[in-house]
Amino acid sequence: MEGLVKSCDQAMEENNYNEPTQELPFCFIRGSDPRAATCRGKLQSKRCKLNQEINKELRLRAGAENLYKATTNRKLRDTVALELSFVNSNLQLLKEQLAELNSSMEIYQSESHNGVMPMIPLGLKETKEIDFMEAFSDFILEHYSEEPSTYVDAIADITDTRQACKTPSRDALGTALLFRYYNLLYYVERRFIPPDRNIGIFFEWYDSLTGVPSCQRTISFEKACTLFNLGAIYTQIGTRHDRTTADGLNASVDSFLRAAGIFRHIYDTFTNAPSMDLKPQVLDVLVSLMLSQARECLFAKFQLQTEILCEPESMDMFRDLAGEAAQLSSEYLQMHKNIQANNTHTCLPECWAGLVPLKAELYKAFAHYYKACSIDASHGLNVSLPSRTSYKTPLRESIKKNFFETKNDLTTVKEMEETAVSCIALKNMHFKEAWANFEEAQRFQRMCRYLKNKKSLTQVIQNAYYKMREDYEKLKLLDAPNDLDECYDVSEQAIEASSKFTLSLTGPDFTSYKVEDPFKQLGPIAIFSARRHWTAPRYIRLQKGSSTYHNDNTLNFLLPLECEEVDTGGSKKILENFGFNVRGDSPVIISYVKINSLADLGGIKEGDFLVDIAGIDVKWYSNQQVLLLIQSCGSTLDLKVITPMDRNYLKCIKQIFVS
Repeated sequence: MEGLVKSCDQAMEENNYNEPTQELPFCFIRGSDPRAATCRGKLQSKRCKLNQEINKELRLRAGAENLYKATTNRKLRDTVALELSFVNSNLQLLKEQLAELNSSMEIYQSESHNGVMPMIPLGLKETKEIDFMEAFSDFILEHYSEEPSTYVDAIADITDTRQACKTPSRDALGTALLFRYYNLLYYVERRFIPPDRNIGIFFEWYDSLTGVPSCQRTISFEKACTLFNLGAIYTQIGTRHDRTTADGLNASVDSFLRAAGIFRHIYDTFTNAPSMDLKPQVLDVLVSLMLSQARECLFAKFQLQTEILCEPESMDMFRDLAGEAAQLSSEYLQMHKNIQANNTHTCLPECWAGLVPLKAELYKAFAHYYKACSIDASHGLNVSLPSRTSYKTPLRESIKKNFFETKNDLTTVKEMEETAVSCIALKNMHFKEAWANFEEAQRFQRMCRYLKNKKSLTQVIQNAYYKMREDYEKLKLLDAPNDLDECYDVSEQAIEASSKFTLSLTGPDFTSYKVEDPFKQLGPIAIFSARRHWTAPRYIRLQKGSSTYHNDNTLNFLLPLECEEVDTGGSKKILENFGFNVRGDSPVIISYVKINSLADLGGIKEGDFLVDIAGIDVKWYSNQQVLLLIQSCGSTLDLKVITPMDRNYLKCIKQIFVS
């Protein structure tokens, strides 16, 4: 697949990456065509098929295990045991194929990835399709007592958005799509997911690492899986950038930090995840991996800057590069220990588990190499060294004697490095240590069957190895201090890990991708949600002058306490009502009902919500708008009210009014 030409779809992704997404209409924010013949699309399609086959084998194994436990027939048990062995063998082969897909890092790299350190991207979690139409329509009719046909477009929009999220494009449009769906899930949860029962919707997702399916009815699981795919898209974007330029490296750093921030958000927010890729220990490894890859990009950018500097300036840069490389080596070594300690290696692809210790050794080699480059041997001796042919033994003896005389007076490694006689030997020792670490990195690559065929990784190691050997040969032309090698202990010359860069996680910015409530017509979400309950709407008609009157004296129309007159068209008219007062906005609440009034006899209760007046939906109306509408109705008032069943909420409302 390495030789496949990048398709038009991938080219469009690169061109659209830096385009703003917040101002685009939703019709342009759709997933990529799953039928497009891109390398990444084929890889994801193959992943989907493998997930389905793994799910099938898991079901077969569960059925065979149940039959084995239930039967007492010995012959049948032997047959089932044989079938179980076949199923387990097939399952192991399928998981190995999935691990091989996760090891296909070259597919996600940029076109100019040859000679560039490969980065680890994450594959997307696959999911089954869900049709929200039936479940949401039934809930709207049952819970909100409204006509479901009004919200067909809104429900279809959410369904289409989720379907598009299965194949997001690898650019800013793809991330905007996932952000939009995640924000829509807030309204779905508040409007349609009651805490006390299930409405018949189950979210099923396949593990990105193992392919094992997980199914839950909680919206939190759907949110976590959506965020995981968002982080995975950022890892793919980060690996796709051209990391041979400073701008491409900066973009990769930003993408990896965003991915790390999303995985940390999942780690901090969502608990008790059923799938392995959402377990805390796996997320912790992913966060560390993304931070280290971001630091790798900064290290590569530092290397580019060093190449254009003159020699005096580059000496300090080499020293800083040695500290950066030592920091990377330390991070990857600690990551490798964590992977082995918490058994995360059992679910991570073998390629990933092998690449982490390889990079620890490789960057340790870089640290020693750049430390050797930072030592100016000729300047340290304060004399111009003779050529190799004219180098005399008495001079070597004097250097050796001077070194041993001053060794006991030195207290720190820094002072030893500043001693002129030790420069050549110290430089030689770091080169040899770098040589050994490069060979160890090559050994790690040969040991892993997935890494030994990674051409870009092989080229990176070989280029660094040849460059180090070339510089070492130049040093040997100055001097070959074989008898000074024993003066230095490698453990005493360990390079201190240090970094000039402070990395901070970039958390998901949900506010940059605001979405409107598609079910706004149901009413304010704080009141009209799946968590609250109220009676069925009651239609009430109040008419002045009808037989409903008790007497004229008791039917004096009450005025709102704070609004006794309303100015309409410049003339003031007294606002007469039908025996009740209202307070509050969106929705307006019945605050008082006069005994034996039209409202009382009609069935209006204190604390009722006004949801409709004269056929007009008033759930979003302000108090003033409701008063004007009641005044315009004249002598006949048609109302639709509901009574909240959560009395604690009414108590809170009363306390607000009193205060």
